[in-house]
Amino acid sequence: MENRKTSAYYENRAVQFGVVSTEWLAQAQSATVHRPPSPPPHNDAADKPFSVIHEFDTWRKHPDLAEAVAAIRALAAVIRSSTATTMMQLEIQLKNASDSLKCWDTTSISLTAACDLFMRYVTRTSALEYEDFNSAKSRLLERADKFGEISFKAREIIAMLSQDFIFDGCTILVHGFSRVVLQILKLAAQNNKLFRVFCTEGRPDRTGLRLSNELAKLDVPVKLVIDSAVAYTMDEVDMVFVGADGVVESGGIINMMGTYQIAMVAKSMNKPVYVAAESYKFARFYPLDQKDLAPALRPVDFGVPVPSKVEVECSARDYTPPQYLTLLFTDLGVLTPSVVSDELIQLYL
Repeated sequence: MENRKTSAYYENRAVQFGVVSTEWLAQAQSATVHRPPSPPPHNDAADKPFSVIHEFDTWRKHPDLAEAVAAIRALAAVIRSSTATTMMQLEIQLKNASDSLKCWDTTSISLTAACDLFMRYVTRTSALEYEDFNSAKSRLLERADKFGEISFKAREIIAMLSQDFIFDGCTILVHGFSRVVLQILKLAAQNNKLFRVFCTEGRPDRTGLRLSNELAKLDVPVKLVIDSAVAYTMDEVDMVFVGADGVVESGGIINMMGTYQIAMVAKSMNKPVYVAAESYKFARFYPLDQKDLAPALRPVDFGVPVPSKVEVECSARDYTPPQYLTLLFTDLGVLTPSVVSDELIQLYL
């Protein structure tokens, strides 16, 4: 069998068109009162110069912090530690740091999108041209910290916005381990909603087992379903909730392998498919089919030896077109797939 490199992402993983009003979104945002995690301690030794990758790795160790948010925090630290004396030098340092993070795993859609959005958000202001450098640097740092805080709060905002769609007595099918989906279900349980969850096993890394363990700790009735039994159990399901590695310009999503076929089965049986995704995962990318995705490989263990002449499909994710999705729950509001391109334009302006 061909020896292919596993994606770093999987090596490290064990309101015009909106459905909600701006007032509802504001209420959800104001309800998120948790503080972001404290910045990691820095070693000020002169023989250890600042490294954005080291900073990223330090933030990434925080258990509740998404990889993309860790990258945003690391880029903010670049501004804070910079010894540049002009705006051009500082922006070049930021660009180089962003490129380094994106090269850390070129297959990670959310990592690339978060770095690109950070650069757009932090540096887009003409006012910087008319200020002295220290004031301009302070403005950049304020924007960086604000973007990091917005990104950190995104998961809680999404959980708030989703609650009206979960009703007592419903059965929810989930696929893979998504922190934002777990947050949605955790909040529903805390609100004393009565529901049960079907978790797909999520082969080959068995992320469904991990999610089912977390739900069991919350005393949520949970049933583990083998991946090939999705169609068999769909009759009992009221809705499907999935996360996303990336939301693309078409309104479709890139997510863990198997999402596409689950969405197809749900659509054929008139079951709504809801996607929970933070806005920093919105990517300027328009795949036409599965082969347009950059390969993200993961090891597959069948438990028995596989003959060397047998090829094994190791792709870790697939693309689900927008026609199979019902709604996207984001920190920008609850969106239909058809308006994602409009939101992307606003984000990247």
